[in-house]
Amino acid sequence: MRLEGKVVIVTGAARHIGQAFAVRAAREGASVVVADKDDCSETAEMVAAVGAKVLPVRVNVTSESDTLAMASAAAAEFGRIDVLVNNAGLFDGLVSAPLMEVDLDLWDKVFEVNVKGIFLCTRAVFPYMKEQGGGKIVNIGSGIWLHGVTGIPHYVASKAAVTGLSRTLARELGPYHINVNTLAPGGTESGAVVDHSAMPINQRPGRALDRAEVPEDLTGTMVYLASSDSDFVTGQMIAVNGGDNLI
Repeated sequence: MRLEGKVVIVTGAARHIGQAFAVRAAREGASVVVADKDDCSETAEMVAAVGAKVLPVRVNVTSESDTLAMASAAAAEFGRIDVLVNNAGLFDGLVSAPLMEVDLDLWDKVFEVNVKGIFLCTRAVFPYMKEQGGGKIVNIGSGIWLHGVTGIPHYVASKAAVTGLSRTLARELGPYHINVNTLAPGGTESGAVVDHSAMPINQRPGRALDRAEVPEDLTGTMVYLASSDSDFVTGQMIAVNGGDNLI
């Protein structure tokens, strides 16, 4: 088991991709903190069913006090924080719209969750990782910004920002033996959807691998980035998209 003895925090763990990350971390031997603004009991039960220790935590990643409390609870329960998977993000329920009709409050909300949330969660766990001599931070981005997609400029721009933030954090936290990388999924069939009725999304060429991407396609790369196998990998964006965006 590649994460045996590790303590892993997964944000946005109540459903979809975050739930898959939490369960896979448990199967790899980790104790898992399942964190979400919504009820995480289903994920916690799934993690416990694997035989792993689990701590469910309610957290709004845009709140500094919430993220600090999350990190404190994890450290109090398990004694350390080895891995942070910054998976929480705002995508489900977005509405595709022309440039002049993009809601500005929603623009701010997308960046608050998708970018500020990663920043705050990282700041919250940093003191613990620094004190223990290292850690792994895996930020869930997206390859969507590599080609640009119309209708959801706030989401596309926020995911580009995730990669830039990850690279900056990798440089700053590297001296403390903390690795920071971006895991960039392609369009994944996870249950999260965007309403394209107002503006159809522009199409792109098909994947090299001609099948749908599912959350389980992402968990192996998460484990790699969370494990000692990636100890000399930092500041990178690893795209897991079946060969989409081949350039």
